[in-house]
Amino acid sequence: MPITEADIEKLARLAQLELTDEERRALAPQISSIVEYVEQLNEIDTNGIEPSLGGLTLEGERTETMRDDAVRPSLGQKAALAEAPDPASGYFRVPKVL
Repeated sequence: MPITEADIEKLARLAQLELTDEERRALAPQISSIVEYVEQLNEIDTNGIEPSLGGLTLEGERTETMRDDAVRPSLGQKAALAEAPDPASGYFRVPKVL
């Protein structure tokens, strides 16, 4: 699926990026090649392959990356807000988005 300059413009608008005409022309073939590569990956038959939950050791043995949940004391509201630039009534005040 080739990516057009119009697609790049739409992506730039969604990402709130300002691109020059030259950048749009340069990005279209680059992103097209990325999409083509991902399409190749989608063609790989992964039936019967279990999802990986962790990595491998240097010896090639599987390592377990999951751990049991443990209740631990939290930072606490006062300590968390101590370094906040503009705390308000026990909450973090952030700028409006809309």
